[in-house]
Amino acid sequence: MYIIAGLGNPGKQYENTRHNIGWQVIDKLADKHGIRVLENKFKGLIGKGMICGEKVILVKPLTYMNLSGECIGEIVNYFKIDETCELVVIADDISLDVGFIRMRKKGSAGGHNGLKSIIAHLGHEEFIRMKMGVGDKPAGYDLADYVLGHFTKEESKVLDESINNATLAIETIISEDIDKAMNLYNTKKVSKKKEKAESNEDTTSTTI
Repeated sequence: MYIIAGLGNPGKQYENTRHNIGWQVIDKLADKHGIRVLENKFKGLIGKGMICGEKVILVKPLTYMNLSGECIGEIVNYFKIDETCELVVIADDISLDVGFIRMRKKGSAGGHNGLKSIIAHLGHEEFIRMKMGVGDKPAGYDLADYVLGHFTKEESKVLDESINNATLAIETIISEDIDKAMNLYNTKKVSKKKEKAESNEDTTSTTI
């Protein structure tokens, strides 16, 4: 069994914002595989179904980003999965340009409070994370305003392909393994502001 969790914030005002790209990937997966993510349980919305012949649970935490671990911790403990290989967490990343994806088997939170909360509740950093590029904030922008804002029309065109690739990557994780998925779908380009930081381990995303 796999638990696939997309991070985001509940509420209409957060729909389709940069910070909620994880939810958009879950919605795409759910639509593609006929899974209804409607059951309110474990402090999140969940949907059970099959992907590539394996049982999956799709999750959208309702705790708000900073408390994502409350939801993920509960669901992982209840279903007793091996979170080191059967949990996939999808989160936004400002160090990647829009349209780019990077998956890793483990790593630090890198400043992302959603990942930080999950690490705190699991007690370790070893779980698959898929980081979706949302682009670096323009000079003079407040970070919170930026990640809680919407994509431009130009970015939205690229975003659709990125979300589709994310679903294909998750299907590859389930049908084959994470190494194959990383080889096929990881992209390396980062925003110029973050290029230097990439020499350090797992520099990533937002602090909201």
